[in-house]
Amino acid sequence: MTAAQPLPWSLRQNPRLGQWVSFADAGIARVFTAKVELGQGILTAMAQIAAEELRLPLAQIEVVSGDTRFSPDESYTAGSMSIEIGGTSLRIACAQARQTIVARAAAQLEVDAARLSIERGAILRDGKDSGLNYWKVAPEIDWNQTVDGEVELGEPSAAQYIGRSLGRVDLPPKVTGAAFVQDLELPGMLHARVLRPPTPDAHLISLDRSRAEALAGVVKLSVSGDFVGVVCEREFQAVKALEALSTGAKWAGEESFAIDQDWKRSLPRLRSIDSHIEHGEAGALPAGVKRVSATYSKPPLAHASMGPSCAVASFEGDALRIWSHTQGVFPLRAALAKALRIDEQRITVMHTQGAGCYGHNGADDVALDAALLAREVAPHPVRVQWMRGDELAWSPFSSPMVVKIDGAVTPDGKIADWSSEIWSGPHGRRPNRHGVELLAAAHIDPPIPFAEVHEDMNLFAGGARNSEPTYELAHRRILLHSLPGLPFRTSALRTLGGYANVFAVESFIDEMADAIGIDPIGFRLRNLSDSRARRVIESAVQMSRWEPNEPRGTGRAAGIGFARYKTTAAYVAVVANVDVAEQVRVTKVHCAVDAGLAINPDGIVNQIEGGIIQAISWTLKEQASFGPSGVTTRSWDQYPILRFDEVPAVEVRLIDQPDLPPLGVGEASCGPAGAAVVNAVARALDRRVRDLPLTREQIIATTA
Repeated sequence: MTAAQPLPWSLRQNPRLGQWVSFADAGIARVFTAKVELGQGILTAMAQIAAEELRLPLAQIEVVSGDTRFSPDESYTAGSMSIEIGGTSLRIACAQARQTIVARAAAQLEVDAARLSIERGAILRDGKDSGLNYWKVAPEIDWNQTVDGEVELGEPSAAQYIGRSLGRVDLPPKVTGAAFVQDLELPGMLHARVLRPPTPDAHLISLDRSRAEALAGVVKLSVSGDFVGVVCEREFQAVKALEALSTGAKWAGEESFAIDQDWKRSLPRLRSIDSHIEHGEAGALPAGVKRVSATYSKPPLAHASMGPSCAVASFEGDALRIWSHTQGVFPLRAALAKALRIDEQRITVMHTQGAGCYGHNGADDVALDAALLAREVAPHPVRVQWMRGDELAWSPFSSPMVVKIDGAVTPDGKIADWSSEIWSGPHGRRPNRHGVELLAAAHIDPPIPFAEVHEDMNLFAGGARNSEPTYELAHRRILLHSLPGLPFRTSALRTLGGYANVFAVESFIDEMADAIGIDPIGFRLRNLSDSRARRVIESAVQMSRWEPNEPRGTGRAAGIGFARYKTTAAYVAVVANVDVAEQVRVTKVHCAVDAGLAINPDGIVNQIEGGIIQAISWTLKEQASFGPSGVTTRSWDQYPILRFDEVPAVEVRLIDQPDLPPLGVGEASCGPAGAAVVNAVARALDRRVRDLPLTREQIIATTA
């Protein structure tokens, strides 16, 4: 196999070979990536990739991940691009490192390179030890050379590590309790908590400091504008001090929050910045077509990470070190430099695993909390741990969305026209070099407020993600109404707008099929020419033993959802079985996936299963709610998620394509899984619910 052209983005941004591979320590190949472990198994997959291309045992590979001192700047771990972009970049770099060293060794030995082979890093000539190895030859190599991609990659059919389900390297420390930033302990470390305003627009009027300062263990009380933090010797002391500060704080605008939570009505009334795409011509429709129209909605969702956000910071002289479960060590470093008004090169950000998050939760925000308070008590490290209420109320939300689709279908089951409108807040407000976008920065004096952000149809990156179906459409028009003025912060949550758009698109596909009396499986296949798309649908149907003429309204049914994530990543089809009684219960899920070359098949299955389970939780249970004092869903009772005893049996079939490039999978199953559940419920009830979540109350309100 040869390296794909053009080179992946990560390599184009970081072209020097030494940014990816090092043989500085004898017996070890150190490889570098900015893609970080979020529970998706990326460290294992990267080690497999490096071991394969360097022809080394896994034990001789050390992956350095998410450390601004060593890693190439690959921006964020996001968008299901870690393997597709980051892994492919590392694979090409490792192949070039191997070929460059072998070529140099051949020159030293005065033999043809074809006579040389690698065994555990030793360079063999005609199968015998030549006296050279990677580490002896490496100093002779120009590691500043550009990775040009003109390399031969290992053949998957002969692979030793790629394509195998190897054990996850990140699991042992998680089992022993030493993996997470929440567990990090440093010498002399202090503990802190931050008092938040009651609503995003509230401002501190006065603060009674006396009760908190009288408590045992209080080291420092810091106030800057609306930012209030307390640093203590022990964590429980910080919790008690926070309680004392809360009772002594007075705010202006405590009851100022107002929004209409009927999203179908309220979102289209808001100021929007519009953009659209159109393909084909909206000509005269053939005779006998049926027009179909429907509007769907999704509420704001919280990340609801099991472990609240945490960070540790320390100042040593004028240098800042941050331990964070951020998904972007370099963008966070740039934002911290702006917020703290210090040189970016004086900041080191080191990724330390957290409880897992696909998207922009509070990890970056709490890093600034820790840095601000560490500066007050330097050189002591400071650990800031958010409380559950902080996590559910102050992490960015996934935006509420409304999707209206109009279409036309011919009597023989072909889609003749497609038009959709989407109302959505922004999904991309992570900290970066252009804007700070950190919570505490908006509260300190002087504040660095959040910028007004909107999105457009460019690359379908935010609210428009997966709005353009994979189906064959003679004419399609998609209009995005981007809403920059929502009264609460929205940003990336797993799939961005893809979950809502796939839910809407796949619901509408079922509604079109129903309008002309065609089974939804047959209808999809009639409108799909992509063989890979057809194959995952046919595989999921075969796995589930789909009944084409299943009776409706019995309380039990199956439904299907399909999408190619981002129209560029993995193909996923899901069939979900539901039982609708007092509540909706998903009883069984079958899923077929085509992700191209599978680096670690079990890792792919893990991610697909996790996406399915999270999507079921979103679809059946989750919604953030608001009152006059801001967010009201601040605990598990108020924001329930799927419980362990509600998780269905999930069967995943991986369609391996070893001769095709790997495709991103981390977010690919969420939209199809949510759509499958919604379509199953519609068949079980013989009535469609178009507004999420599918709670008992929502279903009763819809069917009353």
